[in-house]
This record gives sequence, structure tokens and C-alpha cells, in this order.
Amino acid sequence: MREMPDYQRFCDSLQDAAPPAVLCDELKALWWARKDDWDRAHQIVQDLESPSSANVHAYLHRVEGDLENAAYWYRRAGVGVVEGALNSEWQALVERLLSQAPADSASR
Repeated sequence: MREMPDYQRFCDSLQDAAPPAVLCDELKALWWARKDDWDRAHQIVQDLESPSSANVHAYLHRVEGDLENAAYWYRRAGVGVVEGALNSEWQALVERLLSQAPADSASR
């Protein structure tokens, strides 16, 4: 069974051609976003309906510069609009999602 990576291993995996299979969709979207593939990241989360996916969706629209759409998705996520640095938001999202992942993510 493969374990969920920690933050450093997640970041190290950005040198790979594809995200680790064990990642949830929200983390895969953030992985692609960090690789500057906004379209792929957005495609992953656009039809998901969890608060976490809405939060990632909001982040992606901030990256895009569509702040009105981002505000909508922050409301859907149940969180306040983030106005800080994009890098800080990305890191906080990744760390939170990694910490919430089940110990045995491979069994999903």
C-alpha cells in the first residue's frame, strides 16, 4: 500500500510527469496548478462539490485573476476570501488536504 506523501514529498513529486496516484482530486488539481497547467487543474475540480474542492476552485480563479468568480467559490467553500500571496494559499491548501487524507489513501 502506498502512503500519502508529506508536504516535502508532494513538492518533490512536482519534478515527475504526473502526480502521485494516491492523491485526492483536490491535491491533483493543486499539483497541476503548481506545474502551470491551469486548464488541467480546473478540469479536475470544476464538477466536484465538496467544500475542499470549492476552496481549490476559488484558488484557481484567483490565479486566473477572476476575483469575482473566486469570491463565489470561496463562499461555496464556506471560507473567507483570501487576499494574501498565492504561494502561501497554495501551501496552506496542500498542507491542509494532506493532513486530512486518510492514512491508507490507496484503498480509495
